[in-house]
Amino acid sequence: MKNLSEIDCWIFDLDNTLYPASVNLFGQINTKMSNYIMKLVNVDQETAEKMRAEYWKKYGTSLAGLMQNYEIDPNDFLKVVHDIDFSVLPKDLDLLDALNKLPGRKLVYTNGTVPYAREVLKHRGLLSVFNEIYGIEDAGYIPKPFPEAFEIIFSKAKIVPNSSAMFEDEERNLVVPFRLGLKTILVSDMKSNEKYVNYSIKHLSDFLRQITSNPFKLKNLI
Repeated sequence: MKNLSEIDCWIFDLDNTLYPASVNLFGQINTKMSNYIMKLVNVDQETAEKMRAEYWKKYGTSLAGLMQNYEIDPNDFLKVVHDIDFSVLPKDLDLLDALNKLPGRKLVYTNGTVPYAREVLKHRGLLSVFNEIYGIEDAGYIPKPFPEAFEIIFSKAKIVPNSSAMFEDEERNLVVPFRLGLKTILVSDMKSNEKYVNYSIKHLSDFLRQITSNPFKLKNLI
């Protein structure tokens, strides 16, 4: 079992990682995406929702699928789908405290945009704790889980794989980081037994607190 005692760079996904999935922010975003597809392609809601889901599965994001199949402005799409009610996000002082005690650099890398990420973090009360934020626009709109996306972002962020860790709520987004040598942590109610997931956890704050208190006993939280 890999321990995290020598990690000095912590990379966090945003959605359903730095806030609980129960908030269902993606419920709002998915509705916006489906409406966008309905207008773009002139299809009904059921067809639009099916396209959105299929594009996400095949291309990494619904946006990537639309860009592959239609001429759209990604900035316009992202501006539309991220125009949501952020007030549903509760502040999390417990997570803020745990993040502040984590040694080293703390980054956010999301398939959303940087302005969207900043808005989420602001409403969560977590914005001040992160050194850098990277969004899909920084990867030329290539999304996780594709290797090219990680190569671009990790190069820009000067990531040293052997001393870095990545937190994600989607298993598929941990495959490449694991291959590159990062420690990988899945944040999900569903336990993972995949070999590319070093730690499978439910509660991020508890896990982070354990890192700062005794990283050699982290197996107790898996």
